[in-house]
Amino acid sequence: MDPPPPDPPPGHIPIETPDPARPLALPGEIRVTWIGHATFLIQLGRLNLLTDPVFSDRVSPVSWAGPRRLVPPALSVDELPSIHAVLLSHSHYDHLDRPSVIRLHRRFGDELEWITPLGYQDWFRELGVEAVRELDWWERGELDGTGGPAGITACPAQHWCRRGFRTNQRLWAAYGVEGPAGQRVFFGGDSGYFPGYREIGERMGPFDLLLLPIGAYEPRWFMKTSHMNPEDAVQAYRDLGGRGVFVGTHWGTFRLTDEHPLEPPRRTRRAWRSAGLPPGDLRLPGIGGTVAVGR
Repeated sequence: MDPPPPDPPPGHIPIETPDPARPLALPGEIRVTWIGHATFLIQLGRLNLLTDPVFSDRVSPVSWAGPRRLVPPALSVDELPSIHAVLLSHSHYDHLDRPSVIRLHRRFGDELEWITPLGYQDWFRELGVEAVRELDWWERGELDGTGGPAGITACPAQHWCRRGFRTNQRLWAAYGVEGPAGQRVFFGGDSGYFPGYREIGERMGPFDLLLLPIGAYEPRWFMKTSHMNPEDAVQAYRDLGGRGVFVGTHWGTFRLTDEHPLEPPRRTRRAWRSAGLPPGDLRLPGIGGTVAVGR
């Protein structure tokens, strides 16, 4: 078996200057800024959301070991605009980071609501975080953004959970978001490719913007059930309705698997072209990049 390729030399991971709306996006606008890995600032008109916030240097139960960032987060907690809610997909350390939760709670307190799958309230309460709303698959919750109510629906995903000695005792999820002006965003969290994407598209689509994971997929025999490769992600996009702007997530930040960190966007572009999809609907920004849709 060949060894994994080495990490890219310093400066080779693409980085862009963040351009979030401050404090809020325009009515009807979607603006997403990639902070790194699965952490995005999503701005839906007058509503600001954060996904799977990880601002630490390592993703691990300890601060001195485990996968380390290839590049720093594009925005710090202190640089964020006001956040109305956080969408948490699952409990793995590269998506649920204790120090980041503590920092966000210190800044925003219980005015910041955490939207999670089932089974997370006890974990957050140990940190003094009370504003936690658990959703089962297909359960919808509403948020009162400054521009009107927004809907958050937890969607099925094909993944798993482990935290310490607890395996699959908490649920995992993706999310469909409907903004105050009717904008629709899909946040895929982590998932292997599965037939449920077609049902999500039929029940919730079409989407204006989709955040889909494209990295952490090799070796395939081990990762296939829980992580999509780029070809899977493009097929998932088609199943979800085949419309809207596709933004790739879950690559270029932490070295978690065997593929080269810069391979996912290259393979995604090839798969997109092979599928005959509109070139302008594929966006693969560098870390820190901001994608705006609609004005």
